[in-house]
Amino acid sequence: MSFKKETPLANAVFWAARKGNLALLQLLLNSGRVDADCRDNFGTTALMVASYSGYYDCVKELIMQGADINYQRETGSTALFFASQQAHCDVVKLLFEFGASTEFQTKDGGTPLTVACQYGHSKVVDTLLKNGANVHDQLNDGATSLFLAAQEGHVTVIRQLLSSGAKVNQAREDGTTPLWMAAQMGHSEAVKVLLLRGADRDADRDGSTALFKAALKGHNGVIEELLKFSPSLGLLKNGSTALHAAVMSGNLQTVLLLLGANSDPTLPSKNNQLPADLTKSDRILKVLRQKTVARES
Repeated sequence: MSFKKETPLANAVFWAARKGNLALLQLLLNSGRVDADCRDNFGTTALMVASYSGYYDCVKELIMQGADINYQRETGSTALFFASQQAHCDVVKLLFEFGASTEFQTKDGGTPLTVACQYGHSKVVDTLLKNGANVHDQLNDGATSLFLAAQEGHVTVIRQLLSSGAKVNQAREDGTTPLWMAAQMGHSEAVKVLLLRGADRDADRDGSTALFKAALKGHNGVIEELLKFSPSLGLLKNGSTALHAAVMSGNLQTVLLLLGANSDPTLPSKNNQLPADLTKSDRILKVLRQKTVARES
């Protein structure tokens, strides 16, 4: 967290909050010469700093001295947002005891829940949900809390959100689903959980599916999970097949996985290219030829 102080006394209050120096903080606040809600030019308050740093006693002292729990920084962040971001669950609970709200958003639409999910703080997520956080919170681009957890592969959080009613197939505004993103990032366990909870295995973005992206990137663990749910192996809206992507990746194991699932090496792309036309690897060309001969016989 960066902030810019306005006065020497405010500077001292911020320092005490950042370092957890309760005695100095009390001395300054009790002097009557500095307000509990002193803030910098960006709207950062001492309560935000203490919450970000995780100093429970300093947070409580500031609250008892009248600090505004739900004050928003210039970016829209609150003390609860910062405590959630940094996984300070005890501070999160304390803020709730004194009326913290889960509804305030940052300029990009972020909430305490979205940021806790993004960073995988499962205990904080549990506390937020129990205190009224909306499981359907989403950023301005449409990314839901579930999407953010899937993007980072936070399996425990994914399970929490789904159990709380999160929509497994809710896409970002650009059409990207949680499953598609988890597959692209190589998070095989996240992919497994999403599929078991009803994720659309063939949901596509720009014509490519989760299997296509996993094949292109050589995420074999993800491919193994997807193949258990019989995804499309045929021509996709982008004009290619997952096998084309696997060959382009240059990963022999990826090619073997798809051939083992009966991908057709003789199926051309919309540009009339066979998978074999996309590689110079002798090992990949060999297995493609073997599969072609086997299919013809």
